Order: sequence, then structure tokens, then C-alpha cells
Amino acid sequence: MWKLNRNFSSILKNRVPKLKRFDWTSKMTSSSSSSSSSSTSSTSSTSSSSSTSSTSSTSSSSSSSSSSTFNSNMVVPKNEVIRFISDCLCKVGTTPEDGYIVGHHLMTSDYCGHFSHGMNRMQAYVLSIKNGITDPSAKPRVVSDFQAVALIDGNNGLGHTIGKYCMELAIDKAKKYGISMITVRGSNHYGICGYYTQMAIEKDLIGFTCSNTSPLMAPTRSRISGLGTNPLSLGMGASGGDKFLLDMATTAVAFGKIELAMRKNESILRGWALGTDGKITTNAQDAFNAGRLMPLGGVEENSSYKGYGLALMVEVLCGILSGSDFGPNIRQWKDRAKIANLGHCFIAINPDAFTTGSKDRLAKLLTQLRNLPPTENKSVLIPGDPERNAMKRVDREGGISYHPNQLKLSRDFAEKMGVKPMQLVPKK
Repeated sequence: MWKLNRNFSSILKNRVPKLKRFDWTSKMTSSSSSSSSSSTSSTSSTSSSSSTSSTSSTSSSSSSSSSSTFNSNMVVPKNEVIRFISDCLCKVGTTPEDGYIVGHHLMTSDYCGHFSHGMNRMQAYVLSIKNGITDPSAKPRVVSDFQAVALIDGNNGLGHTIGKYCMELAIDKAKKYGISMITVRGSNHYGICGYYTQMAIEKDLIGFTCSNTSPLMAPTRSRISGLGTNPLSLGMGASGGDKFLLDMATTAVAFGKIELAMRKNESILRGWALGTDGKITTNAQDAFNAGRLMPLGGVEENSSYKGYGLALMVEVLCGILSGSDFGPNIRQWKDRAKIANLGHCFIAINPDAFTTGSKDRLAKLLTQLRNLPPTENKSVLIPGDPERNAMKRVDREGGISYHPNQLKLSRDFAEKMGVKPMQLVPKK
């Protein structure tokens, strides 16, 4: 589907040229990224598909154009997205290999339709490095290793490279011991959870991961935030190329949905968030300013305590066990002057350690669920099906369609960074 190519040497030689460091003092200004209007919350997984990883080369023919031309018939090839993100990160000290890892992750998020976690996040990562909050050269360190379990210190490095390292370690241990669990502290935002569970699926394992975040959830009966959106993901492959891959936040919605409604001057649904007065609000601007999302379920009468409980479960696995910051002690999401020190958890399970035929049974279950009688002339979906459709569209059109606002921001940022802007090509 979107496998990360391990042959970094040839990739980097052809796609990531050596870059001169950028003069921040003369050109850099603060950035305010704007997500695509098609941003989605992480409530379902990255889905299975026969799509391969980015293999199409960046076009430099006359059919290509820079992002200065906003045309709905133009798209950005997947490899070009990776190239642009990697170039920007390398300007602030990220190695080409790590730049490619982050670029591939963010491209994958956009590829799946999760624009709030893709290129839209890149400028924030660059600024965090530039401001000395994230160390682009840091490497994960094994604190303790006991057969099937390990504790990792991310040393305040890039969350995506830390996450990849930890899931690969979990996969190796699960292959040897049948099951593994890795916790990590000293990390940063690590992207979409489903990226890591997909890594396990591609190795014929069951994958699970979760992460704590800045406090954005107001626990049931609380007027202020005390836990993060604390997303989690679990995935398992099925026979015939199918799979189950759940990727969800434990809040009613992702914070990106609040931001999107605010930009569109739209109201939000009751049960999504509290306002600055600590009461339920339908005003998107008030909800954005407050940063107090409600748990999955919304109000207590609709079982919000279940979403709250799931978030607390994630906090135990990620914050308490790893030694990272936790709950209300994690930096506020608007605070860019404090190290994040986030915690993650990664689990891999070898289904062959249990009974046989599990992939066939899962495939049968998924088929049965999809074929249940619909209520409103809409087919029953499996977590990951919307992402599967998004990826098929990208593959069919030959690239990712970005909102004009995102293209303009990227073009302006390329000029400030002194890198080649993203090149657009006509849709197929």
C-alpha cells in the first residue's frame, strides 16, 4: 500500500539534494498553517489497498507548474510532496534520511485524506526545530530491554522517526517472542497512529499504538482540559488483501474539525466542545479559544465517561508507564516554548502464536459486516474504507489534490525556506 522503502541510499541520492542551511534571521517569519478544507478527524484507519509507495518521479516537463497556479485540474505527485517536505526539514538540520521518513509519513496522511495531519503540519515541525524545541539530530536510546518489552527515550527527536524506530523494534520482538510492547518517552507529535499499525500489518502481525497529547479533553464533569485527544489504533490483515485498521481519537472530534468550522464561520455540533466559560458551546471560535474538547460520547448522558475512560487508558500506557509527561502536566497546545515530552506505546502480536486461519475468519467477518442491510441506502463500512477510497482517487488522478489555501501557504513557505516549490501536474 504505502510501504516505506528501506533502500534509502538510492532514494536520497536521486530525490534529496544537498541543501544550504537557511538564513532564518533574514527570511523566516512565523507561520500559521491552514489545513485543507477536506480535513478529516482520525476516526477511522488508513485502509488496505494494492497501491504501492510513492514511485512516480517528479515531473519537470512543460505540463508541470508550480503551486502559484491554483487549478482544480492540477494535482501534486506523491513523490513531489515527499521531496518538498524533506527539503524544508533538511534546511533546519534534519538528515536527508529522517527528512524522507517524515515526508513519507505526512504524504501518506494526505494520501489517505487526513489533511489535518499531513503537509499541513510541516511548518509547525520546521518552526519547532528552528526555535530549538525539537532536536532534529536526536536518535532514540534504549533505556531498558527485557526480552519482549523495552523502554525507549526519544531524546526529544522527531516523533515520526521515533515512532518508526519503536514499531520496527516491536515487530522484531513479536517475530521472536510472539508478542511485544514498547513504551517511549521524550517524544514529539508522531503523526497518524494508523501509519504504525500498517507497518505491523505488512509484516503479517497485529499492530497497536497509542499516544498521549497536549491536554485538549475536558474529562466528564470537568470544566477544563485534563487529558489529550489520546488517539489509538489497532489493525490486522485479512486474507484477500483486506484488513481491519481502526485509528481514532478518544475525544468526540479531532481539534482540526473545530479549526475547520471556525475558518468557515460555521457552528459546531452540541457535544463537541466546551467554551471559555466551561459550558457546552456550538460556537467554533469559542471552542477553538478554549481548547476543551468533550470526550467521545459528548455529554455524560450519552456515555462520555467511556471516551474519558479510553483516554485515561491511553495515558496509563503512554504517560505513566514510560515516564513521559502526562495529563495536565503536558505542555498546552499553544505553548511553543516548552519541550513536549510525549509518550507513546507500541504493541505487536503474531497471530500465528494463537490459532490458525485467523486471516480467513477476519476476511469473512469484514465481508459479512459490509453486506449487512443498510439503513439509509449507504453501505456499511469497515474502519479504513473511506481512506481506501481516498487513496484510489489519488492513484487514479496521478497525485494529491490540495486546497488552494494549502498550495499558497506551501508556495510562500518554499520562498521563505529557499527551496523549490511543489510542482503540480495535470490530473490523469
